[in-house]
Amino acid sequence: MAWELAQVNIGRLRAPLDDPALADFVAALEPVNAAADAAPGFRWRLATEDGDATAIRAFEWDAADSAGVIVNMSTWDSLDSLAAFTFGELHRAVLRRRREWFERISEAYTALWWVPVGERPTTANAEARIRHLRLHGPTPTAFTLRASFPPPESTAGGATGAPDPGHDDWLCPA
Repeated sequence: MAWELAQVNIGRLRAPLDDPALADFVAALEPVNAAADAAPGFRWRLATEDGDATAIRAFEWDAADSAGVIVNMSTWDSLDSLAAFTFGELHRAVLRRRREWFERISEAYTALWWVPVGERPTTANAEARIRHLRLHGPTPTAFTLRASFPPPESTAGGATGAPDPGHDDWLCPA
């Protein structure tokens, strides 16, 4: 069976999306999403007919004292493709400013997992993966770029043991 990498990341908003404090973030959504869609290895992205996922309600149980939670979910052909986009210049510029727009989250807010090629994860799948990662740390069920696992049925690396360490340049730039 062939596999794709699913990823979810969430953010607790500091203000509602229509607040002027989030104007730069909202303005960055379309160009960043277009860059993801065109990136090598990109397969699919969660979106409404508006072109992004800001209207999708998920992770409401995780809102804490924030203005709400937004979700980003996509699939990629590999860890390397996802990392290349994530730490590419356009996305990195947005990451550097995330503290202006999002509350700090001390628990895991990003999770990765393998899905069969063509399978599109749901927000319920994503919520379960984040919860699993928070409870158990990185496992083949839910992991991170810095502690990843190969696709199921793979004999490479840590298929049954410890996670594979990410590359040194796969660290958050902000």
